[in-house]
Amino acid sequence: MEIRIITENKKQFIDLLLLADESESMIDKYLERAEMFALYDNGLKSICAVTRESPDICEIKSIATYEKWQGMGYASKLIGYISAHYSDIYKTMIVGTGDVPSGKRFYEKNGFVASHRVPNFFTDNYDHPMYENGIQLIDMVYYKKSL
Repeated sequence: MEIRIITENKKQFIDLLLLADESESMIDKYLERAEMFALYDNGLKSICAVTRESPDICEIKSIATYEKWQGMGYASKLIGYISAHYSDIYKTMIVGTGDVPSGKRFYEKNGFVASHRVPNFFTDNYDHPMYENGIQLIDMVYYKKSL
């Protein structure tokens, strides 16, 4: 297994990024300023984009694993790697996700705790209803982790 930092041609990973956020225009808002990490294990498995939000806070903007490889720990490995990578730079890592049980379980398993929510984020920022696991996404729920 190898994790590479991606510094150019970030759009080449759009297929994976769209698994985490189905709006390319939303991805375009952060992609160029994000640092990207790609996890390879006999081919590309996962991708993660992280942005600086303040001198003390970074944010996971997208983390995605190809569907065929989900549930095998690749995204958790990426979170472990980026947590260590940023531990001397930031104090806190945050991530926003839809208000669904699977997201809560995943982030809590990876050391995050509930932080805050942005009401109506998905209904205000997307031109169509968004669903995950059959649940309509309304609010963005944020989790945080001390680094």
